[in-house]
Amino acid sequence: MSTPEFIVNLRKHIGHQQLFLPACTMIVLRPVPPGSSIWEVPKVLLARRADNGNWAPISGICEPGEEVAQTAVREVKEEVGLDAKVEALLGVGQVGPVTFENGDECLFMDTAMRLSVAEDAEPVLGDEENTDVQWFSVAHLPDTVNRQHRLLIADAVAQMKHPAGFRPRMGYRKRNA
Repeated sequence: MSTPEFIVNLRKHIGHQQLFLPACTMIVLRPVPPGSSIWEVPKVLLARRADNGNWAPISGICEPGEEVAQTAVREVKEEVGLDAKVEALLGVGQVGPVTFENGDECLFMDTAMRLSVAEDAEPVLGDEENTDVQWFSVAHLPDTVNRQHRLLIADAVAQMKHPAGFRPRMGYRKRNA
């Protein structure tokens, strides 16, 4: 993710020391159209990250004073040019610590959400953070999608299909009982 200006300014004072930052991960799902085969599964929007080449959901750092739902909508618009709507909370958990190529270290408190976009919405690259963006069947994810993101994608599908029985994930390392 591109470094927000407020973090660049903080780094002038604290160097590479670990920052604890609020962030969010957006699982954008395209549901199965009504009347489709029972074998059809939802599609998820993934972007190929410029920094490591891995496919991942859209994610971003909250700006000071910004609500996490505002961050989610803003990041989807900035990164893939789509107007999104937050539909559900999927969970909250720690990500990291992450050490970047320049030595900066961050620990993120991530809020994962399921978002929707217009039925015919097609993404476009909106910034330099990603090199490609496309829809993938949740049954056929690219190999480079990490374990945590696979769990969140599965949670998003479960929440969409059975909202009344869904419980958000509290911590990404294990499923709450």
